[in-house]
Amino acid sequence: MSASLALLDRPLQKPSPAAASPVVVMKFGSSVLVDPADAPKVASDIYAEVRKGRRVVAVVSALAGETDRLLGEARALGLAHDNALLPAYVVQGEERAAALVALACDRVGLNASTLSVRDLGLVAEGPCEHARPVALDRAALEGALLKHEVVVVPGFGALSPEGLVVLLGRGGSDLSALFLAAELGLDSVQLVKDVDGLYDRDPNAFPDARRYDHASWAEAKALGGGLVQPDALDLAEARGLKVEVRNYLDGHRTVVGPLSAPPRAALPRRRLRVAVAGCGVVGGGALARLLVDPRVEVVGVLVRDVARSRDVPGAAPGRLDPLLVTDAGALLDRRPDIVLEALSEAGAGHAVIRAALERGADVATANKQAVSLDPAGLLALAHAHGARLLWSASVGGGAPMVEAVREVRAQGPVAAFEAVLNGTVNFMLDRLGDGTPFDQALTEARAAGFAEEDPSADLEGLDALAKVRLLAFEAFGEMPDEADIPRDVLHPASLPPAGSRQVCRCEWKDGKLFASVRLTAGPLDPLFGDLKGEGNALKVVSRDGSVVRCRGRGAGRWATAESLLADLSDIAARRLALESA
Repeated sequence: MSASLALLDRPLQKPSPAAASPVVVMKFGSSVLVDPADAPKVASDIYAEVRKGRRVVAVVSALAGETDRLLGEARALGLAHDNALLPAYVVQGEERAAALVALACDRVGLNASTLSVRDLGLVAEGPCEHARPVALDRAALEGALLKHEVVVVPGFGALSPEGLVVLLGRGGSDLSALFLAAELGLDSVQLVKDVDGLYDRDPNAFPDARRYDHASWAEAKALGGGLVQPDALDLAEARGLKVEVRNYLDGHRTVVGPLSAPPRAALPRRRLRVAVAGCGVVGGGALARLLVDPRVEVVGVLVRDVARSRDVPGAAPGRLDPLLVTDAGALLDRRPDIVLEALSEAGAGHAVIRAALERGADVATANKQAVSLDPAGLLALAHAHGARLLWSASVGGGAPMVEAVREVRAQGPVAAFEAVLNGTVNFMLDRLGDGTPFDQALTEARAAGFAEEDPSADLEGLDALAKVRLLAFEAFGEMPDEADIPRDVLHPASLPPAGSRQVCRCEWKDGKLFASVRLTAGPLDPLFGDLKGEGNALKVVSRDGSVVRCRGRGAGRWATAESLLADLSDIAARRLALESA
């Protein structure tokens, strides 16, 4: 066995706190989390941070109007403001919102958990409806962060020294987030809101009001009004915390901290024109989200048959009809800024990507077969036309595998990687291991949205093969030939032993790439052996022996669509930065 493959065979070790990935604290208020339908967009913001290699503490307010509703119900009993039992009832709004956001995170494949007000151990002193935080049980929060990528906590609430629930005043979720960030030793916190920053005057009353990119704590307190809770700003100044007030609509941030810069006129923003190629499991999932996103205008959807019914959740009858086209040229004639490509066929997808790039449109694709035909050529074409091409959704579904490989390569040469890359096969192997007949396991995989109507690419290892080649391109700058990659077929006539996984390996050895796609039984690294259902996982080894691992939901509508939408968000952020420069 070569040295790099020997490194791959080392067992998974639980990371120590010192080795764990960095933490970011994000707060989402009721202006963003208005009702349950907004939970997916909050999960998208969280996912964007996780795929950058960060763990997230998400602090959430109650849904819009929920706090007032709960207060009204309690006061209908004649309870006074200072009733010591009232906060415990009111904070249920934040705890409900936290559970809802955690569910939305789980849907897209994030490993998420919640801590209640009592679990969090945040202690505050003062009046029961306007207390001030003084201490935190860091062990509870840090323990949760070691086990989970995302920990969602309710804002606004805390515990008195006597153990009763108290509130942190109106806007108290801002204070919750800042205190947690300070206690974790962070230097900044994100407050995600529906406003586009701090202005020198009220922009609603003064059209020539100018917006700050950087403002001091004092300026924010003088000008901010209700932008950030004043008590939270006092804490930020006392603890030296930068407060990033971010508009979720266009990504603009006003950074409140020790430094200031003169405000400037805010540039008008137009909605991004987005076209979708493919309206199947992934394309339809992405489209459902885009149709309710105020940041974008969907200008067209490429399909094979306009008369066929579409599974696009939330789309009203007839809503899609004006958008549907059957010709890629007609789609691109609608002048999209960005094309989301989610076709199921390699040649057609490759042609759409090339045509879009040639017109200067940015592209995000989930089509691993299309991209693996010629990733270097497609990147060169994008560069030649000033466009951008991203393909994170092509590998790993909701698991950020492309980002993980890039992280390792940025630190030094990659030696090898090992992965479980096909959610459909992994799901079926689980069922087959439990004694489920082959045809039933395949039917269940289709019903769950993992397997296509024609599952041959999955069962014959072609899907995993394309992903191995793409990861090899990311890791080594070149790809092994398809013909040189041995692969096993999952077939009812020759089923592997129970507990098997489809394990993909790729290694750089003696100046050449060696790769395989095998149905593997016997002892496996727990990273792979413990995977359930559609789970995917990746282990990347650098030549110095260091290892980066990631895992997540590797198949299914929402996990893969989320990765595709995250690429779209990255493209949109780049466009915003260029326009603002």
